[in-house]
Amino acid sequence: MHLITRFQFPLAIFTLVILGLSACSPSQTKKELIEPPAPMEFNDEIKTRQLITQVALGRENADLIVHNVTLLNVFTQEWQPQQDIVVAAGRIAWTGDSGQWPGTAIEEFDASGMWAVPGFGESHKHIESSYLTPEYEAALVIPQGNTWTVEGSHEVSNVVGTRNAEFWLAAEQAGSPLKIFPAIGSATPPTVYESGGGYYGYKEMHDFMQHDLRVVALGEVMDWSAVINADNGGHQRLWEMIQATYDNRGVVEGHGMNLHSQTDISAFAAAGLASDHEVRLAQEGIEKLRRGIFLEVKHAAFDTLLPKLIEMDLQDWSNISVTTDDRDVFATLQLGSMDYNIRSAIEQGVPTQIAYQLGSYNTARHFRIDHLVGSLAPGRYADIVLLSNPETVAIERVYASGLLAGIKKEYQLPIAKINYLSWATDTMKVGRTLTAEDFSLQAPSGKTSVEAAILQPFWFKPDFMTRTLPVSSNGTVDANPKEGLIKVAMVDRYHGTAAVSKMIWQNVGPKTSHSALASSQSHDLHNIWSMGNNDAAMALAANTVANMGGGWALVKEGKVVATVKLDIAGLMTSRPVQEVADEMEHLLQQADTMEWIGMPGLPERMRFAFLTAAPWKWQLVAPYEGNPGGLVDVTTGKTHPVIW
Repeated sequence: MHLITRFQFPLAIFTLVILGLSACSPSQTKKELIEPPAPMEFNDEIKTRQLITQVALGRENADLIVHNVTLLNVFTQEWQPQQDIVVAAGRIAWTGDSGQWPGTAIEEFDASGMWAVPGFGESHKHIESSYLTPEYEAALVIPQGNTWTVEGSHEVSNVVGTRNAEFWLAAEQAGSPLKIFPAIGSATPPTVYESGGGYYGYKEMHDFMQHDLRVVALGEVMDWSAVINADNGGHQRLWEMIQATYDNRGVVEGHGMNLHSQTDISAFAAAGLASDHEVRLAQEGIEKLRRGIFLEVKHAAFDTLLPKLIEMDLQDWSNISVTTDDRDVFATLQLGSMDYNIRSAIEQGVPTQIAYQLGSYNTARHFRIDHLVGSLAPGRYADIVLLSNPETVAIERVYASGLLAGIKKEYQLPIAKINYLSWATDTMKVGRTLTAEDFSLQAPSGKTSVEAAILQPFWFKPDFMTRTLPVSSNGTVDANPKEGLIKVAMVDRYHGTAAVSKMIWQNVGPKTSHSALASSQSHDLHNIWSMGNNDAAMALAANTVANMGGGWALVKEGKVVATVKLDIAGLMTSRPVQEVADEMEHLLQQADTMEWIGMPGLPERMRFAFLTAAPWKWQLVAPYEGNPGGLVDVTTGKTHPVIW
């Protein structure tokens, strides 16, 4: 057999190519080899990078140069003194030693004596919980250093359905400097026992990922029972969403509450759930970290987890972030946003450079957007937080996308104007005005006492409680606040049926007579819940919420005494920060004038008490086919009457 040596091989190939070309017609050869394709039109991202490349070289003018800062380099975890930051087209074009950039800038700012850190970014936040629409959220959090957010969007997703990404991107398109990266809500609907304004499977998730590159992830996969049990009605839908996310190279976020064992944590990671924001225990966090799960640590876990990580001399903090998750406008004005979290991490002993990394770069890398945000480096958005003291996160100025957006916690820019359409504003489809009879809990005929299923806020045990309760003379089972018992109801706001489920809860609710509290903030489906000691008061509170287009309503002694109007999707409002905060403060003040079961004051955390994710088991949901009472074990689908 004749062998072609390695020296002969190129000549043989050349001969074959020549022979092949000779078989082509002259015109065909010319077209294939000479005629180039038509030049493509570059998108805005490439045009911006072409421009800032020229700015970096000093060939084009910059918009701004910030002089003489001590710059935090998150790549090397060092403070670099006497640095300049050159900004053009909303991006950083050049960084380096002061006075070394070869170009000129339209505007200059001398930041001598200040420290510069990257704009803070939320790894897991529900902007809906602030009660503000994104353009007003910007005015609230940007002066506090928070210039970008990964939005865990399964609140509004259950209301606006396939318009989810459109909703979150509208503010930036209208000129808001807060950059929002949607993580599409996996809990749409939260379980197969609930039905709202949206349904997401493979197609919907694929379409969201294709809609815009800012859609970065599948938001926290919460229904753990559906993930691991093939006979669960939600199993197919959730895995479809996971596949669609992977098919589009997105990130799959998790929700691992009460998954503590090494077996559960391994299964969680094996399923591809890349993060957890529900870590409570130090060892739990360490075990999740050891299995490659990105920790999004909320403030409640700081004092247990962070000192433990310091004690174990953790060398690599890159798989950890800090985040707020849910914090309303009133609390944010009092505490802060990401600045509060970073400051608290420093107070727990986290090295200062790493604390800022927890609030910026780590999250950007996790979501694969570190080419855009998370650092003070060329090509990234010009999100610059200038500090007078990095140890206390003392913010002097905030630049967002190159614009001076905050000075000493005061917002400096106009609010973007957004015309919210009916799909976002007309979302309360109760069907009719509710009456006291809708909240009446009728006992079986002839009964003088009944057995009742009892729940209370954040009841995680496998079984509900039971109590023997008396039947009133008119045949109803009523609240008894003296005994710590209240009536709780869930009103369907989506289907126009005025369907109401109701049962007795304990250790929560108003004692003041003829009083009730209602809200359309009801994670995660966001039906209207009403809680009270009088059926007419419960109806009044629920109707008030529905008529406002959503929000909170407090009824005291038969009269509405406070409201918070949330007329966008029943979750947010497009109104100034202080106006909404004042409404919330008034609600809290009015609640303080009332008597409550258990701890005094408004039970605001009731908005989270109807979650149907792990570790919740039995929950009250709106009535659905086969379960008019609404009481269901959300892990198995087993139903039970509320009284019998």
